[in-house]
Amino acid sequence: MGLDRADDAGVYKVTDDIAMIQTVDFFTPVVDDPYWFGQIAAANALSDVYAMGGVPKTAMNLVAFPIKEMDIAILRQIIQGGLDKMTEAGVVLVGGHSVEDKELKYGLSVTGFIHPDRILTKKDLKAGDRIILTKSLGTGIVNTAVKGGLASADVIQRVTRLMATLNRDAAHIMGHYPVHACTDITGFGLLGHLAEMISDMPFGIRLMSQEIPIIPEAVDYAGMGLVPAGAYKNREFRECMVDFAPSVDRIVQDILFDPQTSGGLLIGVQKDKAGELVAELQEKGIQEAAIIGEVMAEPEERIVVH
Repeated sequence: MGLDRADDAGVYKVTDDIAMIQTVDFFTPVVDDPYWFGQIAAANALSDVYAMGGVPKTAMNLVAFPIKEMDIAILRQIIQGGLDKMTEAGVVLVGGHSVEDKELKYGLSVTGFIHPDRILTKKDLKAGDRIILTKSLGTGIVNTAVKGGLASADVIQRVTRLMATLNRDAAHIMGHYPVHACTDITGFGLLGHLAEMISDMPFGIRLMSQEIPIIPEAVDYAGMGLVPAGAYKNREFRECMVDFAPSVDRIVQDILFDPQTSGGLLIGVQKDKAGELVAELQEKGIQEAAIIGEVMAEPEERIVVH
């Protein structure tokens, strides 16, 4: 599983019982605190393995650093944040590579494992499946407010911790349920990733916008026009597949296209087990988890938002 399909990670079958999952991700800082940036970048990179249903085991650092313009202590804090997040995930750091660059970047190359029969992909949804989201949306909009100096310390702290939260527990819990497909929400936004799941497939999705967990402050910031350029790019690329009901406010539409950093898992699960899965997710501390929609036989390749 690799270049021929747009899944979250590549998978290579080693034996009849072991498949290796490989992924890589890195980006520029999304928060001012270097330690928390390291945590967020690591959580984001590890997420693709969780989205495939696997368990990450090893990682390698990827670093681009402006050594002539920044104190090396900043890099130490970033790497410590990443290492602490890897330790939390039970992942071993086995090396890495660094280059000098005018723009700071950090992330991980990650290797994980899974049984070949238990791999989750984006494209295996079934008509009638319920769609579950495990983290609130709006981090891109909040981060835009942070850059503009308009976000409070409390909002910054809450959203930073949200982005740094591993999808490990959600992935572990969903492994005990009849989950047919999964992905994680990152730069393409909720609607962009849903579009990937139904593209060239014989079904569509109905979303219930009022059930979608959203960071409350993101609504206020979006109303002020603090919507990142990536959200407009996501809309331009995917709005041809989306039908909004007249009742869906433009602000909510912007949030559904908002590019996320280290977002939650988007899970397609058998209808009769969806409520039980959400209840267990919430019981285990994933309070934002919610059923946000369903897979429909018609209209094909459309996302209908009510």
